[in-house]
Amino acid sequence: MFSKSRINEPGPKQAEAEKPKAPEASSVTKPSTDFVPSAPKGKAAASVLSSDLTVVGNLRTTGDIQVEGTVEGDIRAHLLTVGESATIRGEIVADDIVVNGRVIGRVRGLKVRLTSTARVEGDIIHKTIAIESGAHFEGSVQRQEDPLAQGRSSPAPAPAPASAAPTPKPDEL
Repeated sequence: MFSKSRINEPGPKQAEAEKPKAPEASSVTKPSTDFVPSAPKGKAAASVLSSDLTVVGNLRTTGDIQVEGTVEGDIRAHLLTVGESATIRGEIVADDIVVNGRVIGRVRGLKVRLTSTARVEGDIIHKTIAIESGAHFEGSVQRQEDPLAQGRSSPAPAPAPASAAPTPKPDEL
């Protein structure tokens, strides 16, 4: 059935598989001299809004923001740091919030930290909170298991239509 001579003989497929491919092998094994390695793409640096910058409008990112200037609008981010010279007039929503400056508006975050230089005028909705001695805060504090869920794009429950209320029968009047 089988011949030993054919089993031991290299066939044309094996010979082709053993040959290295010249163009691909040279590009892989030879590093380019003008290539400059960059930092790993794991996490981008925080966006910084400098102290001389005023933004009128909403900011939204999945990354980190450090505000040193003035923002008149809502901010949504992963990590939001409000610098000592910063003023934010609007709602801020983030996983982590560190307030060193002034916030006028609602604060919603999983972890909220008010440092000793913080000035907050508005309600804080949080999962965990830390308020350092010296921080000024006017408003209410409410703990929620998921404070970020409130701002997601889920439609608000519609009010019941007026016709849904039972109408009295003529004999009940």
